[in-house]
Amino acid sequence: MRSLLFTPGDSERKLAKGPSSGADVILIDLEDSVASDAKPGARNKVAEFLVRRESSPSGPSIYIRINSLDTEWAEADLAAVVPAGPDGIMLPKARSYDDVKQLTETLEILEKNAGFPVGQTSILVIAPEIPEAVLNMASFQNCGPRVTGITWGSEDLATGLGAHASRDDQNRYRAPMELARTLCLCAGSAAGVLAIDTVYPDFRDLEGLERDAERAAADGFSGKLAIHPDQVPVINAAFTPGDDEIARARQIVEAFEADPGAGVITLEGSMIDRPHLIHAQKLLRRVKPA
Repeated sequence: MRSLLFTPGDSERKLAKGPSSGADVILIDLEDSVASDAKPGARNKVAEFLVRRESSPSGPSIYIRINSLDTEWAEADLAAVVPAGPDGIMLPKARSYDDVKQLTETLEILEKNAGFPVGQTSILVIAPEIPEAVLNMASFQNCGPRVTGITWGSEDLATGLGAHASRDDQNRYRAPMELARTLCLCAGSAAGVLAIDTVYPDFRDLEGLERDAERAAADGFSGKLAIHPDQVPVINAAFTPGDDEIARARQIVEAFEADPGAGVITLEGSMIDRPHLIHAQKLLRRVKPA
């Protein structure tokens, strides 16, 4: 999950174009981009799209962002799309792990009713996206096997906090948003799931996106959300390990495999310990097979 592209659920044209964008994941949106009176029609479009889509090992995964669980729309969203077999559900505005647990229980019922294997529908959590979640981030380390990743929402969080903007005049995150970003990264690591950085809203500023994505990759995020297809190649480049990185990681893994009892090894004049091994293993898991 390097690049995750939002696509409005009420636009047949954009739904059709999403899979060819180059994104690793298409996030079909039933929440913010769909007006209240258009949500029933959007559900039907999304379900029909899922039924018609051609599955391919090289194609993107399809996740559906439903409306938050405390709205009147979430139950109908799930009832419409889960029987059509999406790869996963994106859970917005999660307040704590209790919301993940509630969604998990609902998915289990819907999967059984549809004749699907229980557990086939993954979950991608957005937290923190509201102030309450900032106070409950430790609870997300309990995420179960359905959860593939966790991301966060800077714009909604800024609104919830009453901030004038999520970034300052130097385009740096304001302190509360920086805290939320760090907590998301820590929660993902503690839970053993992917940590995905939030969107870069100015889709015309590709240079700014490149800096933002490279910083996220350096900090430990596995990927980044996108709101426009033009952002996808920039994000993919930032989160794709280079040949030198891959070669070094393989050297580290092979060196420890050759001496499994070692706590520290020497490699090309450098001392390498177990944290380096863990980092190398994580990096290699991000490398797609040739």
